[in-house]
Amino acid sequence: MEYVEGKTLRELLNERSPLDPDEAARITEGVLDALAYSHRMGIVHRDIKPANVMISNHGEIKVMDFGIARAVADANATMTQTQAVIGTAQYLSPEQAQGHAVDARSDLYSTGCLLFELLTGRPPFQGDSPVAIAYQHVGEPAPHPSTFNPAIDSALDAVVLHALAKDREARYQDATAFRADLQAARLGRPISDAARGTALVAGETTMAIGGVASAAGATTLLPAGPYAAGGPGADVADHGNTASLPAIGHDPDDEPRKRRGLAYVLLVLAVVGALVLLILAGKSLLNQPAASVQKVAVPSVVDSPVETASAAVRAAGLVPETHNVASAKDIGTVIDQSPSGGDLVARGSTVSLSVSSGPDTVPVPDLRDDSPDEAKTLLTSLGLKLGTSTPVDDSSVDKGKIVSTDPASGQAVAVGSTVNLNVSSGQVTVPDVVGKLRSDAASQLSDLGFRIKTTYVTSTQTEDSVLKQSAKAGAKLSYGSTITLTVAQPAPPTPTTTTTTTTAPSPTTTVTVPPVPTLTTGATH
Repeated sequence: MEYVEGKTLRELLNERSPLDPDEAARITEGVLDALAYSHRMGIVHRDIKPANVMISNHGEIKVMDFGIARAVADANATMTQTQAVIGTAQYLSPEQAQGHAVDARSDLYSTGCLLFELLTGRPPFQGDSPVAIAYQHVGEPAPHPSTFNPAIDSALDAVVLHALAKDREARYQDATAFRADLQAARLGRPISDAARGTALVAGETTMAIGGVASAAGATTLLPAGPYAAGGPGADVADHGNTASLPAIGHDPDDEPRKRRGLAYVLLVLAVVGALVLLILAGKSLLNQPAASVQKVAVPSVVDSPVETASAAVRAAGLVPETHNVASAKDIGTVIDQSPSGGDLVARGSTVSLSVSSGPDTVPVPDLRDDSPDEAKTLLTSLGLKLGTSTPVDDSSVDKGKIVSTDPASGQAVAVGSTVNLNVSSGQVTVPDVVGKLRSDAASQLSDLGFRIKTTYVTSTQTEDSVLKQSAKAGAKLSYGSTITLTVAQPAPPTPTTTTTTTTAPSPTTTVTVPPVPTLTTGATH
Protein backbone atom coordinates (compact mmCIF):
# COMPACT_ATOMS: atom_id res chain seq x y z
CA MET A 1 0.00 0.00 0.00
CA GLU A 2 1.37 3.41 -0.95
CA TYR A 3 1.87 5.97 1.83
CA VAL A 4 0.92 9.46 0.65
CA GLU A 5 1.66 12.67 2.54
CA GLY A 6 -0.84 15.41 1.81
CA LYS A 7 -4.47 16.30 2.43
CA THR A 8 -7.84 15.14 1.12
CA LEU A 9 -10.10 17.35 -0.97
CA ARG A 10 -12.54 17.35 1.94
CA GLU A 11 -9.85 18.91 4.16
CA LEU A 12 -9.00 21.39 1.40
CA LEU A 13 -12.67 22.39 1.01
CA ASN A 14 -12.96 22.82 4.77
CA GLU A 15 -10.03 25.26 4.62
CA ARG A 16 -11.19 27.26 1.59
CA SER A 17 -14.24 26.91 -0.56
CA PRO A 18 -15.08 27.28 -3.36
CA LEU A 19 -11.85 26.76 -5.28
CA ASP A 20 -10.72 28.87 -8.19
CA PRO A 21 -12.27 27.39 -11.39
CA ASP A 22 -8.85 26.75 -12.91
CA GLU A 23 -7.62 24.92 -9.79
CA ALA A 24 -10.87 22.93 -9.54
CA ALA A 25 -10.57 21.87 -13.18
CA ARG A 26 -6.91 20.82 -12.78
CA ILE A 27 -7.69 18.70 -9.72
CA THR A 28 -10.62 17.02 -11.46
CA GLU A 29 -8.45 16.30 -14.50
CA GLY A 30 -6.12 14.39 -12.15
CA VAL A 31 -9.08 12.40 -10.77
CA LEU A 32 -10.17 11.56 -14.32
CA ASP A 33 -6.64 10.40 -15.20
CA ALA A 34 -6.80 7.96 -12.28
CA LEU A 35 -10.29 6.77 -13.24
CA ALA A 36 -9.27 6.31 -16.87
CA TYR A 37 -6.57 3.91 -15.66
CA SER A 38 -8.82 2.01 -13.22
CA HIS A 39 -11.56 1.71 -15.86
CA ARG A 40 -9.04 0.34 -18.37
CA MET A 41 -8.12 -2.23 -15.74
CA GLY A 42 -11.82 -3.11 -15.46
CA ILE A 43 -12.45 -1.54 -12.03
CA VAL A 44 -15.40 0.75 -11.15
CA HIS A 45 -14.74 2.78 -7.96
CA ARG A 46 -18.43 3.45 -7.00
CA ASP A 47 -17.64 5.99 -4.26
CA ILE A 48 -15.89 9.03 -5.76
CA LYS A 49 -16.12 11.96 -3.31
CA PRO A 50 -13.80 14.63 -1.80
CA ALA A 51 -12.87 12.44 1.16
CA ASN A 52 -11.56 9.76 -1.22
CA VAL A 53 -9.28 12.06 -3.23
CA MET A 54 -5.93 13.23 -1.86
CA ILE A 55 -3.46 15.87 -3.05
CA SER A 56 0.11 14.93 -2.16
CA ASN A 57 2.66 17.45 -0.94
CA HIS A 58 4.11 17.34 -4.46
CA GLY A 59 0.73 18.24 -6.01
CA GLU A 60 -0.09 14.73 -7.26
CA ILE A 61 -3.76 13.67 -7.32
CA LYS A 62 -4.44 10.31 -5.70
CA VAL A 63 -7.81 8.47 -5.79
CA MET A 64 -8.14 6.35 -2.65
CA ASP A 65 -10.42 3.85 -0.94
CA PHE A 66 -11.38 1.27 -3.53
CA GLY A 67 -13.09 -0.56 -0.68
CA ILE A 68 -16.46 -0.87 -2.47
CA ALA A 69 -15.07 -0.97 -6.01
CA ARG A 70 -16.25 -3.77 -8.30
CA ALA A 71 -14.88 -5.27 -11.47
CA VAL A 72 -16.78 -4.13 -14.53
CA ALA A 73 -17.51 -7.75 -15.35
CA ASP A 74 -19.23 -8.03 -11.97
CA ALA A 75 -20.80 -4.57 -12.03
CA ASN A 76 -24.33 -5.99 -12.33
CA ALA A 77 -23.99 -7.12 -8.73
CA THR A 78 -24.82 -3.68 -7.36
CA MET A 79 -26.83 -5.11 -4.47
CA THR A 80 -25.47 -6.69 -1.32
CA GLN A 81 -26.93 -9.83 0.16
CA THR A 82 -29.46 -7.64 1.94
CA GLN A 83 -30.44 -5.99 -1.36
CA ALA A 84 -28.64 -2.74 -0.49
CA VAL A 85 -27.05 -0.18 -2.77
CA ILE A 86 -23.71 1.25 -1.67
CA GLY A 87 -22.57 4.82 -2.22
CA THR A 88 -22.48 8.31 -0.72
CA ALA A 89 -25.76 10.20 -1.09
CA GLN A 90 -24.38 13.53 -2.34
CA TYR A 91 -22.32 11.80 -5.07
CA LEU A 92 -24.58 8.85 -5.95
CA SER A 93 -25.37 8.29 -9.63
CA PRO A 94 -29.05 7.86 -10.56
CA GLU A 95 -28.48 4.23 -11.52
CA GLN A 96 -26.86 3.52 -8.14
CA ALA A 97 -29.75 5.19 -6.32
CA GLN A 98 -32.21 3.00 -8.26
CA GLY A 99 -30.32 -0.20 -7.60
CA HIS A 100 -29.38 -0.68 -11.25
CA ALA A 101 -26.12 -2.03 -12.65
CA VAL A 102 -23.18 0.36 -12.46
CA ASP A 103 -20.35 0.92 -14.91
CA ALA A 104 -17.56 3.43 -15.55
CA ARG A 105 -20.10 6.14 -16.40
CA SER A 106 -21.43 5.95 -12.84
CA ASP A 107 -18.00 7.07 -11.60
CA LEU A 108 -18.08 9.95 -14.11
CA TYR A 109 -21.42 11.17 -12.69
CA SER A 110 -19.92 11.12 -9.18
CA THR A 111 -16.89 13.00 -10.51
CA GLY A 112 -19.28 15.59 -11.94
CA CYS A 113 -20.76 15.99 -8.44
CA LEU A 114 -17.25 16.38 -7.02
CA LEU A 115 -16.35 19.02 -9.63
CA PHE A 116 -19.62 20.86 -8.87
CA GLU A 117 -18.66 21.06 -5.18
CA LEU A 118 -15.10 22.22 -5.92
CA LEU A 119 -16.52 25.03 -8.08
CA THR A 120 -19.39 26.12 -5.83
CA GLY A 121 -18.56 24.97 -2.30
CA ARG A 122 -21.65 22.71 -2.17
CA PRO A 123 -22.80 19.48 -3.82
CA PRO A 124 -25.40 19.72 -6.61
CA PHE A 125 -28.19 18.31 -4.45
CA GLN A 126 -28.89 18.88 -0.77
CA GLY A 127 -31.58 17.60 1.54
CA ASP A 128 -32.56 16.73 5.07
CA SER A 129 -31.67 13.05 4.63
CA PRO A 130 -29.68 10.82 2.30
CA VAL A 131 -32.95 9.48 0.87
CA ALA A 132 -34.15 12.97 -0.02
CA ILE A 133 -30.84 13.65 -1.76
CA ALA A 134 -30.95 10.34 -3.63
CA TYR A 135 -34.46 11.13 -4.90
CA GLN A 136 -33.13 14.40 -6.34
CA HIS A 137 -30.33 12.57 -8.15
CA VAL A 138 -32.98 10.47 -9.86
CA GLY A 139 -35.66 13.04 -10.57
CA GLU A 140 -34.37 16.63 -10.35
CA PRO A 141 -32.27 18.42 -13.00
CA ALA A 142 -28.85 19.55 -11.81
CA PRO A 143 -28.51 23.33 -11.28
CA HIS A 144 -25.96 25.33 -13.25
CA PRO A 145 -22.77 25.76 -11.14
CA SER A 146 -22.66 29.42 -12.22
CA THR A 147 -25.88 29.93 -10.26
CA PHE A 148 -23.76 29.72 -7.10
CA ASN A 149 -20.45 31.04 -8.46
CA PRO A 150 -20.65 33.73 -11.20
CA ALA A 151 -16.92 33.26 -11.91
CA ILE A 152 -17.75 30.01 -13.72
CA ASP A 153 -18.05 30.51 -17.47
CA SER A 154 -20.66 28.91 -19.72
CA ALA A 155 -18.27 26.31 -21.16
CA LEU A 156 -17.37 24.96 -17.71
CA ASP A 157 -21.08 25.05 -16.82
CA ALA A 158 -21.81 22.89 -19.85
CA VAL A 159 -19.11 20.33 -18.99
CA VAL A 160 -20.47 19.87 -15.46
CA LEU A 161 -24.08 19.55 -16.64
CA HIS A 162 -23.11 17.00 -19.30
CA ALA A 163 -21.36 14.90 -16.64
CA LEU A 164 -24.52 15.08 -14.48
CA ALA A 165 -26.93 13.85 -17.17
CA LYS A 166 -29.49 11.46 -15.61
CA ASP A 167 -29.31 8.99 -18.49
CA ARG A 168 -25.86 7.44 -18.57
CA GLU A 169 -26.12 7.20 -22.36
CA ALA A 170 -26.42 11.01 -22.48
CA ARG A 171 -23.40 11.78 -20.30
CA TYR A 172 -19.68 11.33 -20.95
CA GLN A 173 -18.96 7.78 -22.04
CA ASP A 174 -15.41 7.59 -20.70
CA ALA A 175 -13.02 9.53 -18.46
CA THR A 176 -10.81 10.56 -21.38
CA ALA A 177 -13.66 12.39 -23.13
CA PHE A 178 -14.66 14.09 -19.85
CA ARG A 179 -11.06 15.21 -19.25
CA ALA A 180 -10.65 16.50 -22.82
CA ASP A 181 -13.75 18.71 -22.51
CA LEU A 182 -12.74 19.90 -19.05
CA GLN A 183 -9.26 20.89 -20.23
CA ALA A 184 -10.72 22.59 -23.31
CA ALA A 185 -13.07 24.65 -21.13
CA ARG A 186 -10.19 25.58 -18.81
CA LEU A 187 -7.98 26.70 -21.69
CA GLY A 188 -10.72 28.56 -23.55
CA ARG A 189 -10.93 26.07 -26.41
CA PRO A 190 -14.25 24.78 -27.89
CA ILE A 191 -15.88 21.94 -25.98
CA SER A 192 -17.72 19.02 -27.57
CA ASP A 193 -21.09 19.52 -29.26
CA ALA A 194 -22.57 16.90 -26.93
CA ALA A 195 -21.67 18.91 -23.82
CA ARG A 196 -22.86 22.18 -25.32
CA GLY A 197 -26.11 20.49 -26.37
CA THR A 198 -26.72 19.20 -22.85
CA ALA A 199 -26.35 22.72 -21.47
CA LEU A 200 -28.80 24.11 -24.03
CA VAL A 201 -31.37 21.42 -23.22
CA ALA A 202 -30.95 22.10 -19.50
CA GLY A 203 -31.66 25.80 -20.12
CA GLU A 204 -34.45 27.19 -18.03
CA THR A 205 -35.42 23.78 -16.57
CA THR A 206 -32.48 23.84 -14.18
CA MET A 207 -33.43 24.73 -10.63
CA ALA A 208 -31.41 25.05 -7.43
CA ILE A 209 -32.44 22.64 -4.70
CA GLY A 210 -32.16 24.07 -1.16
CA GLY A 211 -31.62 22.22 2.05
CA VAL A 212 -28.97 21.08 4.47
CA ALA A 213 -26.13 18.90 3.21
CA SER A 214 -25.07 15.75 4.96
CA ALA A 215 -22.56 16.69 7.61
CA ALA A 216 -19.96 14.09 6.81
CA GLY A 217 -20.74 12.83 3.33
CA ALA A 218 -20.36 9.28 4.58
CA THR A 219 -20.78 6.22 2.41
CA THR A 220 -24.42 5.12 2.74
CA LEU A 221 -26.07 1.72 2.39
CA LEU A 222 -29.32 2.11 0.40
CA PRO A 223 -31.46 -1.07 0.65
CA ALA A 224 -33.89 -1.87 -2.14
CA GLY A 225 -37.58 -1.83 -1.30
CA PRO A 226 -40.52 0.56 -1.00
CA TYR A 227 -40.12 3.75 0.93
CA ALA A 228 -42.99 5.37 2.77
CA ALA A 229 -43.12 8.36 5.06
CA GLY A 230 -42.54 7.17 8.57
CA GLY A 231 -41.26 3.84 7.33
CA PRO A 232 -37.81 2.35 7.85
CA GLY A 233 -35.09 4.84 7.12
CA ALA A 234 -37.51 7.79 6.82
CA ASP A 235 -35.75 9.87 9.45
CA VAL A 236 -32.21 8.69 8.99
CA ALA A 237 -29.69 11.53 8.75
CA ASP A 238 -26.26 11.04 7.32
CA HIS A 239 -23.91 11.63 10.25
CA GLY A 240 -21.07 9.43 9.12
CA ASN A 241 -22.57 6.06 10.08
CA THR A 242 -23.74 3.44 7.63
CA ALA A 243 -27.49 3.82 7.27
CA SER A 244 -30.15 1.52 5.81
CA LEU A 245 -32.19 3.44 3.25
CA PRO A 246 -34.44 2.54 0.28
CA ALA A 247 -33.22 2.32 -3.30
CA ILE A 248 -35.15 4.92 -5.24
CA GLY A 249 -36.07 2.80 -8.22
CA HIS A 250 -38.19 0.35 -6.17
CA ASP A 251 -40.94 2.71 -4.98
CA PRO A 252 -44.22 1.46 -6.52
CA ASP A 253 -45.72 4.89 -5.94
CA ASP A 254 -43.33 6.21 -8.60
CA GLU A 255 -45.41 4.73 -11.41
CA PRO A 256 -48.40 7.13 -11.16
CA ARG A 257 -45.98 10.05 -10.93
CA LYS A 258 -44.16 8.83 -14.03
CA ARG A 259 -47.44 8.56 -15.92
CA ARG A 260 -48.45 12.04 -14.80
CA GLY A 261 -45.03 13.39 -15.83
CA LEU A 262 -45.39 11.81 -19.28
CA ALA A 263 -48.84 13.35 -19.65
CA TYR A 264 -47.45 16.78 -18.80
CA VAL A 265 -44.66 16.38 -21.35
CA LEU A 266 -47.12 15.36 -24.07
CA LEU A 267 -49.37 18.29 -23.20
CA VAL A 268 -46.47 20.75 -23.42
CA LEU A 269 -45.38 19.30 -26.77
CA ALA A 270 -48.92 19.61 -28.10
CA VAL A 271 -49.15 23.26 -27.03
CA VAL A 272 -45.76 24.05 -28.56
CA GLY A 273 -46.74 22.30 -31.78
CA ALA A 274 -49.97 24.26 -31.98
CA LEU A 275 -48.12 27.54 -31.47
CA VAL A 276 -45.65 26.68 -34.22
CA LEU A 277 -48.49 25.89 -36.62
CA LEU A 278 -50.23 29.17 -35.77
CA ILE A 279 -47.04 31.16 -36.36
CA LEU A 280 -46.39 29.47 -39.69
CA ALA A 281 -49.99 29.98 -40.74
CA GLY A 282 -49.83 33.65 -39.77
CA LYS A 283 -46.67 34.20 -41.79
CA SER A 284 -48.20 32.47 -44.77
CA LEU A 285 -51.39 34.55 -44.61
CA LEU A 286 -49.51 37.80 -44.23
CA ASN A 287 -46.87 36.78 -46.78
CA GLN A 288 -44.27 38.05 -44.33
CA PRO A 289 -40.76 36.65 -45.00
CA ALA A 290 -38.57 35.45 -42.17
CA ALA A 291 -35.97 38.01 -43.16
CA SER A 292 -38.07 40.69 -41.52
CA VAL A 293 -36.90 39.55 -38.07
CA GLN A 294 -35.74 42.61 -36.13
CA LYS A 295 -32.00 43.14 -36.30
CA VAL A 296 -29.89 44.90 -33.69
CA ALA A 297 -26.30 46.11 -33.74
CA VAL A 298 -23.82 44.19 -31.62
CA PRO A 299 -22.11 46.56 -29.16
CA SER A 300 -18.30 46.68 -29.22
CA VAL A 301 -17.14 45.50 -25.79
CA VAL A 302 -13.53 44.40 -26.35
CA ASP A 303 -11.19 45.70 -23.59
CA SER A 304 -14.17 46.27 -21.27
CA PRO A 305 -14.62 44.53 -17.89
CA VAL A 306 -16.77 41.43 -18.33
CA GLU A 307 -19.53 42.82 -16.08
CA THR A 308 -19.78 46.01 -18.14
CA ALA A 309 -19.61 44.07 -21.41
CA SER A 310 -22.33 41.62 -20.38
CA ALA A 311 -24.61 44.46 -19.31
CA ALA A 312 -24.10 46.23 -22.66
CA VAL A 313 -24.90 43.06 -24.60
CA ARG A 314 -28.09 42.47 -22.60
CA ALA A 315 -29.12 46.12 -23.06
CA ALA A 316 -28.94 45.57 -26.83
CA GLY A 317 -31.39 42.67 -26.57
CA LEU A 318 -28.72 40.01 -26.96
CA VAL A 319 -27.49 37.15 -24.76
CA PRO A 320 -23.85 37.19 -23.50
CA GLU A 321 -21.95 33.91 -23.35
CA THR A 322 -18.56 34.04 -21.62
CA HIS A 323 -15.58 31.71 -21.58
CA ASN A 324 -12.15 32.19 -20.05
CA VAL A 325 -8.98 32.44 -22.13
CA ALA A 326 -5.39 32.67 -20.89
CA SER A 327 -4.07 36.14 -21.66
CA ALA A 328 -1.55 38.71 -20.50
CA LYS A 329 -4.37 41.24 -20.15
CA ASP A 330 -5.99 42.00 -16.80
CA ILE A 331 -8.15 39.23 -15.40
CA GLY A 332 -11.83 39.77 -16.21
CA THR A 333 -11.17 41.87 -19.33
CA VAL A 334 -12.94 40.98 -22.58
CA ILE A 335 -10.21 40.28 -25.15
CA ASP A 336 -12.40 39.16 -28.06
CA GLN A 337 -16.05 38.88 -29.08
CA SER A 338 -18.09 37.11 -31.73
CA PRO A 339 -19.98 38.56 -33.60
CA SER A 340 -17.82 41.66 -33.83
CA GLY A 341 -18.95 45.08 -32.65
CA GLY A 342 -21.24 46.77 -35.18
CA ASP A 343 -22.50 43.56 -36.82
CA LEU A 344 -26.28 43.28 -37.27
CA VAL A 345 -27.83 40.15 -35.77
CA ALA A 346 -31.30 39.00 -34.80
CA ARG A 347 -32.53 40.19 -31.42
CA GLY A 348 -31.98 37.47 -28.85
CA SER A 349 -28.84 36.14 -30.56
CA THR A 350 -25.86 34.99 -28.50
CA VAL A 351 -22.69 37.08 -28.31
CA SER A 352 -19.62 35.05 -27.33
CA LEU A 353 -17.19 36.94 -25.07
CA SER A 354 -13.62 35.73 -24.53
CA VAL A 355 -12.55 36.85 -21.04
CA SER A 356 -8.96 36.99 -19.83
CA SER A 357 -8.20 34.59 -16.99
CA GLY A 358 -4.68 35.97 -16.71
CA PRO A 359 -1.54 34.19 -17.85
CA ASP A 360 -2.14 30.45 -17.74
CA THR A 361 0.91 29.51 -15.70
CA VAL A 362 1.88 26.81 -13.24
CA PRO A 363 4.86 26.63 -10.86
CA VAL A 364 7.55 24.05 -11.66
CA PRO A 365 7.34 21.39 -8.90
CA ASP A 366 10.27 20.37 -6.69
CA LEU A 367 11.51 17.14 -8.31
CA ARG A 368 14.82 16.73 -6.41
CA ASP A 369 15.49 13.09 -5.43
CA ASP A 370 12.62 11.89 -7.68
CA SER A 371 13.16 9.52 -10.59
CA PRO A 372 12.57 10.73 -14.17
CA ASP A 373 9.49 8.46 -14.39
CA GLU A 374 8.01 10.00 -11.26
CA ALA A 375 8.77 13.45 -12.65
CA LYS A 376 7.01 12.69 -15.93
CA THR A 377 3.82 11.64 -14.14
CA LEU A 378 3.74 14.78 -12.01
CA LEU A 379 4.63 17.14 -14.86
CA THR A 380 1.93 15.65 -17.08
CA SER A 381 -0.70 16.12 -14.36
CA LEU A 382 0.26 19.82 -14.23
CA GLY A 383 0.09 20.28 -17.99
CA LEU A 384 3.87 20.41 -18.42
CA LYS A 385 6.14 18.36 -20.69
CA LEU A 386 9.22 16.33 -19.78
CA GLY A 387 12.29 17.53 -21.68
CA THR A 388 15.86 16.24 -21.79
CA SER A 389 17.76 14.50 -18.99
CA THR A 390 21.38 15.64 -18.52
CA PRO A 391 23.77 13.66 -16.27
CA VAL A 392 25.52 15.80 -13.66
CA ASP A 393 27.95 15.01 -10.86
CA ASP A 394 26.43 15.52 -7.44
CA SER A 395 27.45 13.39 -4.49
CA SER A 396 24.44 14.47 -2.44
CA VAL A 397 21.93 12.72 -4.73
CA ASP A 398 21.74 9.00 -5.51
CA LYS A 399 22.60 7.84 -9.00
CA GLY A 400 19.64 8.15 -11.39
CA LYS A 401 17.76 10.64 -9.20
CA ILE A 402 17.00 14.25 -10.13
CA VAL A 403 19.42 16.90 -8.87
CA SER A 404 17.68 19.99 -10.29
CA THR A 405 15.41 21.21 -13.08
CA ASP A 406 15.53 23.86 -15.76
CA PRO A 407 13.49 26.03 -15.20
CA ALA A 408 14.14 25.83 -11.46
CA SER A 409 11.51 24.53 -9.06
CA GLY A 410 8.99 27.16 -7.98
CA GLN A 411 9.37 29.23 -11.15
CA ALA A 412 6.07 30.00 -12.87
CA VAL A 413 5.92 28.79 -16.47
CA ALA A 414 3.21 28.63 -19.10
CA VAL A 415 1.11 25.48 -19.31
CA GLY A 416 2.59 23.24 -21.99
CA SER A 417 6.17 24.33 -21.24
CA THR A 418 9.03 21.84 -21.25
CA VAL A 419 10.98 21.08 -18.07
CA ASN A 420 14.51 19.67 -18.47
CA LEU A 421 16.10 17.47 -15.81
CA ASN A 422 19.61 17.30 -14.35
CA VAL A 423 20.08 13.71 -13.17
CA SER A 424 22.81 12.43 -10.84
CA SER A 425 25.45 10.40 -12.72
CA GLY A 426 26.62 8.67 -9.55
CA GLN A 427 30.13 10.05 -10.14
CA VAL A 428 32.01 12.94 -8.57
CA THR A 429 34.49 15.32 -10.19
CA VAL A 430 37.84 15.41 -8.37
CA PRO A 431 38.87 18.96 -7.36
CA ASP A 432 42.44 20.32 -7.40
CA VAL A 433 43.75 20.33 -3.82
CA VAL A 434 47.53 20.54 -4.50
CA GLY A 435 49.07 23.38 -2.52
CA LYS A 436 46.35 23.37 0.13
CA LEU A 437 46.93 22.37 3.73
CA ARG A 438 46.17 18.71 4.31
CA SER A 439 43.29 19.49 6.70
CA ASP A 440 41.58 21.78 4.16
CA ALA A 441 42.08 19.34 1.30
CA ALA A 442 40.79 16.40 3.32
CA SER A 443 37.70 18.35 4.36
CA GLN A 444 36.90 19.32 0.76
CA LEU A 445 37.32 15.78 -0.54
CA SER A 446 35.33 14.25 2.32
CA ASP A 447 32.42 16.60 1.65
CA LEU A 448 32.34 15.25 -1.91
CA GLY A 449 32.15 11.68 -0.64
CA PHE A 450 35.78 10.60 -1.13
CA ARG A 451 37.90 8.59 1.33
CA ILE A 452 41.33 10.06 2.19
CA LYS A 453 44.72 8.35 2.57
CA THR A 454 47.83 10.38 3.50
CA THR A 455 51.55 9.76 2.94
CA TYR A 456 54.29 12.10 4.12
CA VAL A 457 57.54 12.98 2.36
CA THR A 458 60.41 15.26 3.33
CA SER A 459 60.15 18.54 1.50
CA THR A 460 61.19 22.15 1.70
CA GLN A 461 57.61 23.14 0.85
CA THR A 462 55.25 24.46 3.51
CA GLU A 463 54.84 21.91 6.24
CA ASP A 464 51.59 19.86 5.97
CA SER A 465 50.84 21.17 2.47
CA VAL A 466 49.63 18.80 -0.26
CA LEU A 467 52.37 18.10 -2.82
CA LYS A 468 50.49 15.61 -4.95
CA GLN A 469 47.08 13.86 -5.25
CA SER A 470 46.58 10.34 -6.63
CA ALA A 471 43.60 11.31 -8.83
CA LYS A 472 44.07 14.19 -11.21
CA ALA A 473 41.90 17.28 -10.87
CA GLY A 474 38.89 17.00 -13.18
CA ALA A 475 38.82 13.21 -13.17
CA LYS A 476 35.47 11.50 -12.45
CA LEU A 477 35.39 8.87 -9.74
CA SER A 478 32.60 6.91 -8.13
CA TYR A 479 31.22 8.14 -4.85
CA GLY A 480 33.30 6.69 -1.97
CA SER A 481 36.54 6.26 -3.96
CA THR A 482 39.87 6.66 -2.12
CA ILE A 483 42.28 9.49 -2.98
CA THR A 484 45.86 9.47 -1.65
CA LEU A 485 47.40 12.80 -0.67
CA THR A 486 51.19 13.25 -0.59
CA VAL A 487 51.94 15.79 2.16
CA ALA A 488 55.14 17.72 2.93
CA GLN A 489 57.00 17.32 6.18
CA PRO A 490 60.28 19.03 7.21
CA ALA A 491 63.64 17.22 7.06
CA PRO A 492 64.86 15.67 10.34
CA PRO A 493 67.49 17.75 12.25
CA THR A 494 71.28 17.38 11.19
CA PRO A 495 73.55 15.68 13.88
CA THR A 496 76.12 18.17 15.57
CA THR A 497 79.87 17.37 16.70
CA THR A 498 81.05 18.71 20.16
CA THR A 499 84.98 19.37 20.73
CA THR A 500 86.37 19.18 24.33
CA THR A 501 89.89 20.77 25.20
CA THR A 502 91.92 19.22 28.07
CA THR A 503 94.90 21.22 29.75
CA ALA A 504 97.98 19.15 30.86
CA PRO A 505 99.33 19.79 34.41
CA SER A 506 102.48 21.98 34.79
CA PRO A 507 105.83 20.08 35.37
CA THR A 508 107.05 19.86 39.03
CA THR A 509 110.70 20.73 40.01
CA THR A 510 112.11 18.75 42.91
CA VAL A 511 114.83 20.40 45.03
CA THR A 512 116.88 18.24 47.41
CA VAL A 513 117.96 20.01 50.54
CA PRO A 514 120.71 18.39 52.49
CA PRO A 515 119.88 17.71 56.08
CA VAL A 516 120.72 20.39 58.58
CA PRO A 517 123.24 19.25 61.15
CA THR A 518 121.87 18.75 64.59
CA LEU A 519 123.19 21.25 67.06
CA THR A 520 124.26 19.75 70.32
CA THR A 521 124.38 21.89 73.45
CA GLY A 522 127.83 22.82 74.29
CA ALA A 523 129.25 21.97 70.95
CA THR A 524 131.70 24.36 69.39
CA HIS A 525 131.73 25.37 65.70
